[in-house]
Amino acid sequence: MSGKENTKEMTEQETAATEAEETATAENEVTLSEDELKALCREHVCPACDVMGEAKDERLRALAETENIKRRLARETEELKKFAAESILSSLLPVLDNLDLALDHAQNLDACKDFVTGVDMTRKMFLDTLSKHGLEAIGKVGDEFDPNFHEAMGMAQMATLPDGSIAQMMQRGYVLKGRVIRPAKVMVNKTA
Repeated sequence: MSGKENTKEMTEQETAATEAEETATAENEVTLSEDELKALCREHVCPACDVMGEAKDERLRALAETENIKRRLARETEELKKFAAESILSSLLPVLDNLDLALDHAQNLDACKDFVTGVDMTRKMFLDTLSKHGLEAIGKVGDEFDPNFHEAMGMAQMATLPDGSIAQMMQRGYVLKGRVIRPAKVMVNKTA
């Protein structure tokens, strides 16, 4: 074989190989219409398209959901901190009630004068400690009856007080940082 035939044969082989590659590439190429291209852009993030892709939309929704969860957890944590002592403080209320009863029963007895002074000082110190944690007493004789803070136990008649006001305290009520933990039990005034 001469050099020309050898070169011609190599050229024919290269041409055949190039044609085979072009045929394979042409078979693998997919022609997309404009609608199909936009649909693909919607499915995947495509910075060249003006259409927001579904993947980008899902990512934004996930980020928004994460932010909502963070806010909710922060709010719940703050609420938990604010009212963490509620169960302890509400379980101490009967102790305070018993101190009030002791004062009421021994108030007019001369033999218990020193005892009453000691119990009154203890009660005041106990109330001061509870108030540092946000506990406040509610309900006084003469205040207007409010069903949000008071529980009506019955009616009473006192000419010196207006209708709908508290005539008598049966049991003192308490709020913790604005939340009622025990309503005051009262007798409501009704003059007529």
